Amino acid sequence: MRQTGIKDLKDLKAVRQDIETRARLAAELEAARRAAAAKARAEKELFSRAVGPVKALPAKHRPGHRAQLPVVQAPPIAVQMQRDEQAVMREALSDEFDVDTLLDTDDSLSYRRPGIGPDVARKLRRGGWSIQGQLDLHGLRQGDAREALAQFVRDAQKVSWRCVRVVHGKGLGSPGKTPVLKGKVQSWLIQKQEVLAFVQARPAEGGAGALVVLLAQG
Repeated sequence: MRQTGIKDLKDLKAVRQDIETRARLAAELEAARRAAAAKARAEKELFSRAVGPVKALPAKHRPGHRAQLPVVQAPPIAVQMQRDEQAVMREALSDEFDVDTLLDTDDSLSYRRPGIGPDVARKLRRGGWSIQGQLDLHGLRQGDAREALAQFVRDAQKVSWRCVRVVHGKGLGSPGKTPVLKGKVQSWLIQKQEVLAFVQARPAEGGAGALVVLLAQG
């Protein structure tokens, strides 16, 4: 009986030790788990503080999504600007243009564009077309007069004027009383495609100080 009791006592102690060992291991495992969780939580908080608030990417920026690039169209050609530039080129009137061979100086000065018959000049001289507008270049310097004349012819075409008068003066106030502007005006008019013919104005309309000009229909 005594030996049996001792054996039972030893077994009981062994069982108790085993239980304590298991409990200690379980506690250690739980402590390790909690420590790992706390470490992971601390690292996550540290990352969040470092990068700030994080927003989900829009669908168009997610992997696998193709970016839709805007189609850049070429700027439209400024057609009107091109036309204006071409008009300026056409109106670049030369001051060196020789008109002497193009002028008729019978009873009075006149000019006819090639293809225009002499009857047109005669009719223009007789007042066959009523004068619809006038440009007076008195007192203008040569450059200003050239620009004013080009603008006047252009505006006359826009309003469909056929017959206009250009007053250039007789040059009596010029140095040496030489009518410089008169010759320049004749030269500029001959260079204008819109001008079909011109004649020296009748005495009542300015005589040698003016020209009556026939324009093509706009």
